[in-house]
Amino acid sequence: MQDKAKLDILRHSTAHLMAMAIKRLFPDVKFGVGPAIDEGFYYDFDLEQRLEPTDLELIEKEMEKISAEKLDFLRIEKNREEARKLFEEKGEKYKIEIINDLPQDIKTVSLYQNGDFIDLCKGPHIKNTVDIKYFKLLNLAGAYWRGDEKNRMLQRIYGTAFFTQEELDKHLKFLEDVKERDHRTLGKKLDLFSISEDIGAGLILWHPKGAIIRHLIESFWKDKHIKAGYELLYTPHIGKSNLWETSGHLGFYNENMYSPINIDEQNYYIKPMNCPFHILVYKNSHHSYKSLPIRYAELGTVYRYERSGVLHGLMRVRGFTQDDAHIICTIEQIENEIISILKFCFEMLNHFGFYDYKIFLSTRPKEKFVGSLHDWEISEKALEKAMELTGFEYEIDEGGGAFYGPKIDIKIKDALGRYWQCSTIQFDFNEAERFDITYIGQNGAKHRPFMIHRALFGSLERFFGILIEHYKGAFPIWLMPEQVRILTINEKQNDYAKKILEDLKKIDIRATLNNSNDKLGYKIREAQLNKIPYMVVLGDKELENNEISVRTRLGKVLEIKKLDEFIRLVLEKNKNHSFDI
Repeated sequence: MQDKAKLDILRHSTAHLMAMAIKRLFPDVKFGVGPAIDEGFYYDFDLEQRLEPTDLELIEKEMEKISAEKLDFLRIEKNREEARKLFEEKGEKYKIEIINDLPQDIKTVSLYQNGDFIDLCKGPHIKNTVDIKYFKLLNLAGAYWRGDEKNRMLQRIYGTAFFTQEELDKHLKFLEDVKERDHRTLGKKLDLFSISEDIGAGLILWHPKGAIIRHLIESFWKDKHIKAGYELLYTPHIGKSNLWETSGHLGFYNENMYSPINIDEQNYYIKPMNCPFHILVYKNSHHSYKSLPIRYAELGTVYRYERSGVLHGLMRVRGFTQDDAHIICTIEQIENEIISILKFCFEMLNHFGFYDYKIFLSTRPKEKFVGSLHDWEISEKALEKAMELTGFEYEIDEGGGAFYGPKIDIKIKDALGRYWQCSTIQFDFNEAERFDITYIGQNGAKHRPFMIHRALFGSLERFFGILIEHYKGAFPIWLMPEQVRILTINEKQNDYAKKILEDLKKIDIRATLNNSNDKLGYKIREAQLNKIPYMVVLGDKELENNEISVRTRLGKVLEIKKLDEFIRLVLEKNKNHSFDI
């Protein structure tokens, strides 16, 4: 933690160094804020001239000059009026706004000065600019002042800094890996999905190859859920306003919902969540303690208004399909249900190549919450005991639960060591009460059941984006939209190639044929760029001997000559969900 604090101080100081360089190069600039962040720093600024990526190198060189000037970071304290007057003279309107918005009981503010550059800042900073040596400016972006889209759009420069060149080089290599794995770039190269402005931001078009992968994931998901005792549901995409009033969404979640649609003089809303529909399925029948637990599951598409500034490929969208489930059970069944959900969750994630997790148990908020303290206590203890019995390490997020119940959040670790929020297991004391769902107990009286929300992948869109980046587009063979590509050397092998293609398709091996006049080397390279697991190469020798030659996307030539042997290999890897080829 101490090293992290020191690194934050270095990075925040580097943000000041960058601001100094920008001010020297562009004297008319006006500054917003420039904090340290997890992987570096940024500074927002207002400048009429729109900077280009080539300007970053110019700013870096100026930063190096200032660093060599050995300027101390000098802390200065002024009262509010003195500070306001100083920044008025400099025309720094954003700094003045910050000062004006400070609580009235704050009488003095701190500033830091380096040479003739002075900035509003609470610090701390390193001692001298000469200690800032290993930094890199990374990219330009836009950012609304104070994150409000009603305010002016400022320019933002992101950068990073470290104490050694080795650390900086390692981080830059990591960023290069991140760039190469970017699901938006790979999604376009591999023709998996797209987003069209003609349709709208945050709305995904699944292309045929991406749609095949989605179909495979959904089929696997449904099969596993049925075997695990879940019942599948399909529910509408819209519902009347009174449904969302009863659920509380119009009161608590309205800003994330789309505007109503007026049908027959009645307002309908596109659904932001599936839970009210599942509850109404439950209420459609009478239930006793003997029929519980009930486990409803749905791949339900929902729509939520996300601000344009936070949309990001598949990771943050406005229309997405949740792998949703709701478990309705008795108090005696809670612990076993949570254990079952956890085991099921890890089993499902393992099938997609995720084995490392960070798990958080979030408890009751201190102030606003629904449900009795008794229910919260029972639920939190059930979550804790389930975690302990499964043997996974977890952290307590004290007070981090939703207002309607405690939860378990699971983050999965990808190939680059990044953690992604994925699975959620969440109690809900709100909906069960609002919809007045009950069951008949052993004593013949009505009882309120416990309700658990649960998502394993989170959403298919986001999970697919994570998969693309985790595998760099080279998915396990069972998920590949194209598993085999047959390549001919010349037209003599065309009939033989078409017969092999037909044989592979008959047994549901996803195969294609490239019998174009391109050179074999080009065909192989093209197949490798498309991440095709196996290439069946056919030449005169293979045709004459009724054999095949098999290459992998990694360039390895397999010792397989007969088609039957190759088919057994592919079918076995499909069946076992193998990750190697």
